Amino acid sequence: MKNKNWKKAGAVAGAILMMLACVAVAYASGEAGGHEAGIPKAKWMDLLYRALNFAALAFILVFFLKKPFSEGLSSRREGIKDQLEALESRKAEAEQMYKEAEAKLARLDEEVNAIITEAVKQGEAEKAKIIADAERNAGDIKRQAEMAVAHELAEAKTRLKGEIAEQAVLLAEELVRKNIQPADQSRMVELSLDKVGGIQ
Repeated sequence: MKNKNWKKAGAVAGAILMMLACVAVAYASGEAGGHEAGIPKAKWMDLLYRALNFAALAFILVFFLKKPFSEGLSSRREGIKDQLEALESRKAEAEQMYKEAEAKLARLDEEVNAIITEAVKQGEAEKAKIIADAERNAGDIKRQAEMAVAHELAEAKTRLKGEIAEQAVLLAEELVRKNIQPADQSRMVELSLDKVGGIQ
């Protein structure tokens, strides 16, 4: 870095010396002519004085301002470099966050699909359970109805047999009343008495 600074200072000094050489050559050519048609000596001296003043000012400015100016430029360069690095870091973080968000969205779609699939599966299982319970309940109700019908049928048969027996007895009594003669009646009484007497 120091060699580079010395090269720059040398280039500035060389430019100043070149300018002084040009002024000296121009002055000398004006003197050599010998006649007053050229630029007067006072003006050449003024130009030389001004050139030396400028060279001294340029040297002083370069000598004293070079370090703060280069440090300012260097710090500015470092600041810009740091900002670029920070921006690159933030860009990488943002890209990472974007990728993570994309991955979360993809997983979220998968999770939603898994939840829907699980809900459908549970719904189907619940449907099958409800249908099985309904069929079992229907079977129980059918068996109970069949048993109730069988019980009612048995009771109806029993009542019907009783009614038929009563009707048969009534019909038999009526037939007996109609068809029995007084002689048959006395004979039945005697038979009954003989049975009762035989029992004693």
